[in-house]
Amino acid sequence: MKMRAVLTAFALALAFGACGKKKPASGANSANANSANANRAAAASKTPGPLPDDGFKAQITLPDPPAKLRAGEKARVQVHITNASDVFWWARGGETNTRDDNKFYLAAGDRWLKTDGSLVTDMDGRYGIGKDLKPGEETEVPLLVTAPKEPGDYLLEVDLVQEQVGWFSDKGSPTARAKVTVVR
Repeated sequence: MKMRAVLTAFALALAFGACGKKKPASGANSANANSANANRAAAASKTPGPLPDDGFKAQITLPDPPAKLRAGEKARVQVHITNASDVFWWARGGETNTRDDNKFYLAAGDRWLKTDGSLVTDMDGRYGIGKDLKPGEETEVPLLVTAPKEPGDYLLEVDLVQEQVGWFSDKGSPTARAKVTVVR
């Protein structure tokens, strides 16, 4: 009985003593707090939604673009994509996305420009990113493009889009461009 009273008194002293003092944050404790905050932010982003503005940063390259295509010809172009932001990208805009309109999905898309930069076709091909990407991670997608109908020199421009939210280039991210000659 005496032992129980001693243990109870000890437990109460620890509880009350800890309540009155604020523990200074040590490196490990603040790292744990930052990790917990990051986990909460990641959990919240599992719901489909728009990327924050600083999430619209990508590095896009075209490893082997076509130099020449026939007018109206369709060609598959490999697009190399790197998540250059500090934000986790859900390929479907969230861990699960049951929408039937593709809203929030991430995709590569192309448009054709004249060599002076003026627009020829705004909506050509689209191909969804097939996997989620952590900051710094990379993937490739096969984008089907269709050459303009008129012969001439053009720029094939490839960008990323978060469907029904915005193009990455509109948020300051660079696009990939390749000069393509279209012949009859």
